[in-house]
Amino acid sequence: MIAASDAGPRRDSRRGEILEAFTRAVAERGYDGTNFGDLAAELGISKGTIVHHFGTKDALLRELHEGYMRRRLAEVRIVWARLTGPAERLAAFVHLGVRYQVVDRWATIAFQREVVRFAADPGMETSQALRAEYRELVESVLAEGVAVGRFRPGDERLRTLQLFGAVHWMWTWFDPAGPRPVAEVAESFVDSVLAGVLIDPREARVLADPDGEVARVVGAALVAGSGPALDGDAARTAG
Repeated sequence: MIAASDAGPRRDSRRGEILEAFTRAVAERGYDGTNFGDLAAELGISKGTIVHHFGTKDALLRELHEGYMRRRLAEVRIVWARLTGPAERLAAFVHLGVRYQVVDRWATIAFQREVVRFAADPGMETSQALRAEYRELVESVLAEGVAVGRFRPGDERLRTLQLFGAVHWMWTWFDPAGPRPVAEVAESFVDSVLAGVLIDPREARVLADPDGEVARVVGAALVAGSGPALDGDAARTAG
């Protein structure tokens, strides 16, 4: 193992700065509108430095996607350790999906605006596997809820796609600085989704409560799981 030195931390820091700048650029301008020349000018480095660290723009995109999904799965593991019921877990998935528009916002937008376009590209196999793992967790919760008699029977794959479709396009209209705070939006989404699958839809109100147990667990998981990826005031608004 190479001994720690001043050079190591600087290299790691510069690599992180490049990925952060790339992520923000993709969120703001899309993948096609992002190029190494602009990133280099913003960071005050040469294009060769970016190539040295990442090689290609595709490699940067892969790292963005994989890092994003690993953070999301880490948060789910934290949540699942504290919430064991299928209704509570499904509500947590919805709370999480909405709060990603504030927590890790640049990465969320960059990931969501390009995920369909690049989903099947060569080199994205790890990203695909991570996304599949996340999707299968949601599907398993829905299936369990039906099996134990808490959810009405239904196609868990279709329900999962409906959930993802609802939250993955929020970046096109949700403004963290707008009139509707993220907790209010999350409450509405959880109420709608859970009321649509629960045997007793009245339970949805408790699961949607922004001051309730599910929201508190989700808020704590976001702070613990995202760490430095929290954007702006996200740590305060996540819970």
